[in-house]
Amino acid sequence: QVQLVESGGGSVQAGGSLRLSCTFSGYTYRRGCMAWFRQAPGKEREGVVSSYTATFYTGLRSTDYADSVKGRFTISLDKAKNTVNLQMNSLKPEDTAMYYCAAAGDWPCQLNDVTMYTTWGQGTQVTVSS
Repeated sequence: QVQLVESGGGSVQAGGSLRLSCTFSGYTYRRGCMAWFRQAPGKEREGVVSSYTATFYTGLRSTDYADSVKGRFTISLDKAKNTVNLQMNSLKPEDTAMYYCAAAGDWPCQLNDVTMYTTWGQGTQVTVSS
């Protein structure tokens, strides 16, 4: 059974940076998708970035970023540490949300299809002040 645990959230001023990490265990999918979602109060959960991976890959492929974070956020995979990282730069107040790591044993990866992701972390809060 896949388990995901996020860390790295916090409070930062606009223009600052944060690095979120998602440590996964029990990942037995030969191929699948890893993604980050976020949900602000009163809003629907939205996809931030999705990416395809496989046991025979050293990294991520076919990465898709939401338009709102392109050029500012970067996803990466550290296989040795079983961790997916989300580097967030030039943060804006509108990035404030609970951020969730998600995994799917299916593909192709769909950035905005919440239902395809069967495993979720507990979330980590990101707050950006102006």
